[in-house]
Amino acid sequence: MTARPLPQDPMIRSLIAHARQAQLNRRTLLAGAGAGVSALALAACSTGGGGQTKPTPADDKSSSDKTLNWANWAAYIDEDEDGNYPTLVAFTEETGIDVTYDVAVDDNNTYYGKVKDQLALGQDIGADTVCLTDWMVDRWIRFGYTQELNHDNIPNLANLTPALQDPDFDPGRKFSVPWQGGFAGIAWNKDAIPGGLASVEDLWNSELKGRVGVLSEMRDTIGLIMLQNGVDISGEWGDAEFEEANELLREQVESGQVRNIKGQSYLEDLKNEDTLAAIVWSGDITVINAEAGDHWEFAIPTAGGTLWNDNFLVPVGSPRKTNAETLINYYYEPEVAAEVAAWVNYITPVVGAKEAAVAIDPELAENQLIFPNEETLSQAHIFRSLTPAEEQKYQAAFQTILLGS
Repeated sequence: MTARPLPQDPMIRSLIAHARQAQLNRRTLLAGAGAGVSALALAACSTGGGGQTKPTPADDKSSSDKTLNWANWAAYIDEDEDGNYPTLVAFTEETGIDVTYDVAVDDNNTYYGKVKDQLALGQDIGADTVCLTDWMVDRWIRFGYTQELNHDNIPNLANLTPALQDPDFDPGRKFSVPWQGGFAGIAWNKDAIPGGLASVEDLWNSELKGRVGVLSEMRDTIGLIMLQNGVDISGEWGDAEFEEANELLREQVESGQVRNIKGQSYLEDLKNEDTLAAIVWSGDITVINAEAGDHWEFAIPTAGGTLWNDNFLVPVGSPRKTNAETLINYYYEPEVAAEVAAWVNYITPVVGAKEAAVAIDPELAENQLIFPNEETLSQAHIFRSLTPAEEQKYQAAFQTILLGS
């Protein structure tokens, strides 16, 4: 596929600025405790698939049906002032495939809860591709809820960064392809904490009592605490290591050191200074600084941060797999990947996108939260895959803290 020319600098800069002002955090999980926590707990415990026959993939009708439904998170693609998606408009012009972009994913567990019964029956869930996080992708693959990709239809997959080519949950990327990624780390108000923070342990300083926030995503909050405890979260560890980290968090919550455990709304806590420091997601700090002034700084803790990716999947019941593969191939063009990265402020998995980003904004291409170098990546760790039993046990233990916060 021939690469599209990039928009002129003044126009794209204006659009990027507008997008950053309007952007919502796509990694929405829980706004706090209560009903949302209960719903997540139920969805997490209801993993499904156990002992059932794997469903049969749908027949592909892409040759006669030039449409595609894409389910994704909010504010996770380039968007103009009229609510159009420029790269998707260009994709349709080039391929003739008409795409419906559906902001249907508010978090991994609640989306799964909505579609798991249809998936188990091999039915069309109304999405031909959906972007979900590594650990949820692992679940879908194990249960046979995804279709095997035809790499012949995705030649641009050669641009996938080597570090992401062979994950333990999908060796050889037979069923999934990364969309965007990011870090979980720490952030602080530079005006209130001019000396800055270096580690998760710094969040427990008495001077910050009642002004600390943590994420309601177990793998990020507990993952960072485990790293601080000297645990390699990508390697071998078990109940003892998890329980030590979980109990440490419980102590900080019960003592009043931690004020809030939240998803998206943690940004509001930072802006109104209810919290002065928090465990956060990397792209959000770029956004909040653009929205509310340059008052916050993000860092990967000295002991390391977590690294996650959201990935394209083709659900088992989709009758338009080839159309989905054509879309994936398009977004692996470096120029297109760079345009998306300029809007979403997360890590692109596409080799060559950094060089293409120079044409958009040279400063953008040097942003380590979007185009991390090897030194930055060496500080990040992927939370290892959990067995279904571990997932249920650890999530339930974490939920007891959320429910009591």
